[in-house]
Amino acid sequence: MLSQLSIDPIRPAEFPDDETILALGRQVLDTTESWKVGKTFSKGTVQTLSRAKGPGDGAPWHCRVSKHTKEDATFDEFWSKIGVNKAENEKQFVSAIKKVTLVKRISETQSIWTLYYTFPPPVSPRVFTVLQTIHFYESAPRIGMVVSIPVDLSGPGDEDLAKLEEKGTKGRYVSVERLLELDDGTVEWRMATSSTPGGSIPNFVTESSMPGQISAVNITSSYAP
Repeated sequence: MLSQLSIDPIRPAEFPDDETILALGRQVLDTTESWKVGKTFSKGTVQTLSRAKGPGDGAPWHCRVSKHTKEDATFDEFWSKIGVNKAENEKQFVSAIKKVTLVKRISETQSIWTLYYTFPPPVSPRVFTVLQTIHFYESAPRIGMVVSIPVDLSGPGDEDLAKLEEKGTKGRYVSVERLLELDDGTVEWRMATSSTPGGSIPNFVTESSMPGQISAVNITSSYAP
């Protein structure tokens, strides 16, 4: 039984149900209010926060929070990028992602995706495979959530799924992303993530670069006139 979100991968036969994953995601987001405040980015519009590695965590956690008016993008426009084909949309905004593949669609709200990243030498390509659980809360305030947890396809019975993964060093990440529509139509975009790139990259290098990385994604640029 999954008791908390972490970078420990889960086999498909062990996947929890949607509500369990979403409840754990809400728990993570609820704690971000008390995380250590970090740097701001994008001229002060993106606030970063962090939490040290705790019991059961495979790595520290990082968070980014930003608020957007309708001039940036509406809630529906945001959700069209984050809540629909999220992995494919990420490829448009994250230059390191070179290929995304839908491994298996489990239901309308759950699917397995694998993402292939390339980096400048000497860093070798990385492969991240995740289960994405998506939920939209229609009642006011409208909320959209996406929880991604790492998946292990190396076990017996998953050979056909594993064939869809690219060749590369296996990395792992877990993330919780939430869009919250406020009373005035402003959208709060909050994302918390924990990750490891795998391989021999020192942890301090990865951790020091995380605030900048998670703040750099700007899907609102696609709505600019």
